[in-house]
Amino acid sequence: MEGEGETGASAGRKARLRASIALVVFIGFAGLLYLIGRDSAYLWLKALHVIAVISWMAGLLYMPRLFIYHTDAEKGSVQAETFSVMEQRLMKVIMHPAMGLSWLLGLYLAWDGFSFMGGWLHAKIAAVVGLTVVHLYFARAVKAFQRGDYVRTARFWRLMNEIPTLLMIAIVIFVVVKPF
Repeated sequence: MEGEGETGASAGRKARLRASIALVVFIGFAGLLYLIGRDSAYLWLKALHVIAVISWMAGLLYMPRLFIYHTDAEKGSVQAETFSVMEQRLMKVIMHPAMGLSWLLGLYLAWDGFSFMGGWLHAKIAAVVGLTVVHLYFARAVKAFQRGDYVRTARFWRLMNEIPTLLMIAIVIFVVVKPF
């Protein structure tokens, strides 16, 4: 079965290669923008930051759904193996790189545009730290599911699905409304 279809080792290597190429292009593009001038680059880097955040959020919202379905699958079954591969790839190919770029670009924008000033910015960064903690918890759960340890119930994962949503709402309010 190894190497067959979209869940085999070969498909995984191809997915990692494509993700690595995309990451290099993304970083190269960001570097090029920086070289063209600070004012022009700032808006482009902000756009790239938003793209990275959207990608990260997509993973944070989808991963608990995979955990719910994985919890319902019989341990050791083909279905459980498929969910495990999906979870690993989502984490490694999308979520880890998107989180890294979100942090990298976000910290640059906070430094360059705001000199880390403003209560709203501190609140936003605190909420992003919360998203990072959720991300790391999901990464641990991916490893547990891979070992066959179903550490939580489907109900728990349904509730966990709400945490990234609430943090995202807070972040958007902090950035757009700047309440303090």
